[in-house]
Amino acid sequence: MSVSRRTVLASAAGVAAVSATSTPAAAADTTVARPPAPTLHKLRAAADYAVEKVRAVAPSVTAFPVGTKFEKWVYSQNGDWVGGFWPGTLWMAWLHSKDDAFRGWAVASAEKLAPRQYDTGTHDLGFLFYPSWVTAWRLTGDARWRTGALRAADSLIQRYNPRGRFIRAWGALNDERNAGRVIIDTMMNLDLLAFASSQTGDDKYLNIAVEHARTTRRVFPRPDGSTPHVYDFDPATGAPIGPNTVQGYSPTSCWSRGQAWGLYGFTTMYRRTRNPEFLATARSLADFAVGALTPDHVPVWDYRAPQQPYDIKDASAGAIMACGLLDLSAATGRHAYREVALRLLTALSETCLTRNSTRADGAVARCTRHRPNEDGVEISLPYADYYLLEGILRVLQPQDVDRAIDLATV
Repeated sequence: MSVSRRTVLASAAGVAAVSATSTPAAAADTTVARPPAPTLHKLRAAADYAVEKVRAVAPSVTAFPVGTKFEKWVYSQNGDWVGGFWPGTLWMAWLHSKDDAFRGWAVASAEKLAPRQYDTGTHDLGFLFYPSWVTAWRLTGDARWRTGALRAADSLIQRYNPRGRFIRAWGALNDERNAGRVIIDTMMNLDLLAFASSQTGDDKYLNIAVEHARTTRRVFPRPDGSTPHVYDFDPATGAPIGPNTVQGYSPTSCWSRGQAWGLYGFTTMYRRTRNPEFLATARSLADFAVGALTPDHVPVWDYRAPQQPYDIKDASAGAIMACGLLDLSAATGRHAYREVALRLLTALSETCLTRNSTRADGAVARCTRHRPNEDGVEISLPYADYYLLEGILRVLQPQDVDRAIDLATV
């Protein structure tokens, strides 16, 4: 079913099934209090540290960091799924420092992603092109970045399965393996499609994003607000099969980074459509994740793994979650979400930076990439650095972040 942008907005206004507590006007505290001076000092110091770390490493970076081994970046030449985060981090460093060296590095790095705009073999084109090319377009006005991002959106919508109303996660279009596999991470790739509709006036991109989000909303969240990593469908009929996992502990567990992707992604889709169902889902995911946090405010890698709350940490999940909560606080007017986000960012700044290492390439430590495979446990990850800076700059320099990634609602 095709749903126009106008229809989305009209139906969003008419949805009566969402409880009053899920709407921005319900008992919302719309005053954004300035954080206490000690918190601001810690966050500014953490941003300064991260930016100086990037400055020290950037001249020797010739490809795309994917994670560290013995504290040194390991690289992908084509960017894998994380290629957008290094240029994105450089853009955030430029916004914070105003040093044009970062701008130059960001442009040079983003240019290396050019071949990926035609890549129909991955759902991660939003991760690849939003923090790099869309941000470059918004900060420079150079039309080549906009054109490339739109081509990437054209590639992404080819992965849409109209029978199941979902964007498949993995595998080439002609590869039947994983053809019905959907993952919670894809929620973060949908904003590339919203961008494409806003730029072209063509509703087809946003229609697909909305349908995928509706499908995700229908099958992923459990009654308590937790989510699995994966949900499988029959690709031929679109019929649901059931939950699964790849990076979580089990199909019934809750992988913390996936929960953060869902929280942030549903909040973004609410901002782009004003559909209160997406806001209600974002709040449900947020409330579960907040309730699952340990007192140190650094998420464990899976909220339902047997050894939690004393299990391996994933600081990247905390950085992503903080950004999502800041966004959700702005969308709902509820200051409590912002308070948790500030505690997350403060905890990462105090306990997860690489300050005690003289050889570390990354700024954020204590990240976990793929615990079930014992791949990348307690390392640095490029998206942790990116979202730490995005989160801190949302607090310190919100207008600059808005220029870069567009925090506006429709």
